[in-house]
Amino acid sequence: MLIMLLPILLLMGMLAAAVQLFGADASYGPNQIALVIATAVAGLVGLRRGLSWTDIQEGMNAGIKVGLGPVLILLAVGALIGSWILAGTVPAMIYHGVALLNPSVFYAASAVICALASVSIGSSWTVAGTLGIGLMGIAQSFNLSPAMTAGAIISGAYFGDKLSPLSDTTNLAAACAGVDLFDHIRHMLWTTVPAFCIALVFFLLNSQEAAQSPEDIERLRSALSSEFDVGMYALLPLVFMLVFVALRIPAYPAILLSTLIGCLGAVTFQGDAVRAFALAQFPDSPMPTVQGIWLALFDGYKGNSGDDALNALLSKGGMASMLNTVWLILCALAFGGVLERTGILKAILDATLKHVRSTGDLVLATVSSGVLSNMLAADQFLAIALPGRLFTVAYDDRQLSRLNLSRSLEDSATLTSVLVPWNTCGAYMSATLGIATLQYVPYAVFNLACPLVAIALAYLAIAQKRVTVVPTTGSP
Repeated sequence: MLIMLLPILLLMGMLAAAVQLFGADASYGPNQIALVIATAVAGLVGLRRGLSWTDIQEGMNAGIKVGLGPVLILLAVGALIGSWILAGTVPAMIYHGVALLNPSVFYAASAVICALASVSIGSSWTVAGTLGIGLMGIAQSFNLSPAMTAGAIISGAYFGDKLSPLSDTTNLAAACAGVDLFDHIRHMLWTTVPAFCIALVFFLLNSQEAAQSPEDIERLRSALSSEFDVGMYALLPLVFMLVFVALRIPAYPAILLSTLIGCLGAVTFQGDAVRAFALAQFPDSPMPTVQGIWLALFDGYKGNSGDDALNALLSKGGMASMLNTVWLILCALAFGGVLERTGILKAILDATLKHVRSTGDLVLATVSSGVLSNMLAADQFLAIALPGRLFTVAYDDRQLSRLNLSRSLEDSATLTSVLVPWNTCGAYMSATLGIATLQYVPYAVFNLACPLVAIALAYLAIAQKRVTVVPTTGSP
């Protein structure tokens, strides 16, 4: 067992060393190197267990294949951000948002807004990539904490992602446990609602007034309106995006369509800004409109106004801005794929069941397995599916409803994925919101509280649904 743990222990040690040596820059290369070395060691363990190099390579390929969809979405979001800034969508969100949102309740309001949107569309990634971008800009305008704002956005986004019947994780957890979707959602209210209330209380208690004076805010709004046309029509790309998702159009084509609408909006409403942006980079450009759009899509928007605060606020986006995150995800998924193919991950999950004596122990083991799978497999879908397959028998043997299993999978695997820097979700949120994962983790209160609430209720024997007949159908 010690040999099987070697790749994991090595990875944990190297990741800790990377943070110590490189600080906030650890995810810009050092973590990737740690993951590659740990993958190699895991491969050696597999060879020692009798696997061929072909088997190990297939494991890596299978792991990476799981993340290709998220990687494409990540790149598309980079292009979307660039086009939406150039189209005036993000500037308009900031312009109107600073006028409507009260800084004293901004964090709690952000969580609630994102929760409502996420319940409606079932996607935390979409909410963060659309509303989240605007809310981060508004927070920066007020000079509020970017890390706490990101925590509030993530708390709200994952509240909806966890409860929405449109969410892929919600459907996956119910399917893995073999339970009815809406029974699963109702059973989750026992842990989800208290955890979200805890988060809202935290954000209200940590509210603060805007550090910027009203004059500073008005100066920013004036700068935004001078650089962009910030009429309500500039918000059309956002409206279309929400409509696409509500119509159940898959995330990738929905984001691409919204990006194209952003490009059309830029040409239609922001023609002067597009040409000025291109000519600032290429003074002799023969087609500045086309070149400006092209630049924003691959390299993001680069502010060139006389206002340094405005330039800092809007200089972001582009596919290129996501490449480091893609690098991190691919390395992490390769490591997770080797762990699964060599049986290391399964052995660790099986070991967690050996000391289970009570319902509380079982839920604790399930939650721990979800968190561990997020750290090792680097993907929330695997973190749901693997424990879901392994723990059904344990719940059946104790005559516990599989609803307890599906809820525990969501309380852990769904919610903690965003807290791991190299997980697809953690990497996505960091890249999209512009805040390092370890910076926003302390403020993602809902995501931190929900697993603890689940464990507490289990040990207190509250809301632990039992069955008198062990299910014979619906097994994953």
